[in-house]
Amino acid sequence: MTDPSLPTGERKAATVRSLFERIGPRYDLVNRLLTFGLDVGWRRRAIRDLHLPPGSRVFDLACGTGDLCRELQRAGYRPVGFDFAFGMLEHARTEAPLVQADALRLPVADSSADGVTCGFALRNVVSLADLFGELGRVVRSGGAIALLDASRPDNPVLRAGHRVYFEHAVPVIGGLLSDHDAYSYLPKSMAYLPPPEEMLALLRAAGFPAARRLQLSGGITQLFVGVRA
Repeated sequence: MTDPSLPTGERKAATVRSLFERIGPRYDLVNRLLTFGLDVGWRRRAIRDLHLPPGSRVFDLACGTGDLCRELQRAGYRPVGFDFAFGMLEHARTEAPLVQADALRLPVADSSADGVTCGFALRNVVSLADLFGELGRVVRSGGAIALLDASRPDNPVLRAGHRVYFEHAVPVIGGLLSDHDAYSYLPKSMAYLPPPEEMLALLRAAGFPAARRLQLSGGITQLFVGVRA
């Protein structure tokens, strides 16, 4: 159940935009430190699991400063990044085209993407059902998705350790290096994510019938992949 203290609807959208507008300058540095560099491997794994031919057009949603766009280009794809926080886009380090836009209302035609990636932003959208519906609209038949987000390990020992780090250390480190409010929100925002089975059901209903979930690095990160029917 979502924490009742967390914002919802348009208030959530405004809160998320405000937080991410502020953390662009040191976003990449803080990500590397907080994940001990593991986030680089998670992104590369997501891209490998697209299994698309070179030259495919891939939309990266909530692209931030362009980490996934850079990796997509290295893999031979043609990325386009979308983010609704201009403060992130102005600090982007990528040659890919970038568009300021809401991931729930992409300014593109139906079936215009061969694939879609999204890195650690599922919990930040106002409606997962609407996001997945938009994926079903913009991804062509036979196209692929690879969506990353944080998770909690199934193993009770790992889960306990992860909880201490994520809920206590992350806000302190993020606050010292960047913005305390933003990195205090990060662990709390996990409450927005429904159970994995529910997320998979939403993806399948949106047109990705074989969608599946993979656990990475002991379960601290999850990857949802699927092919458009």
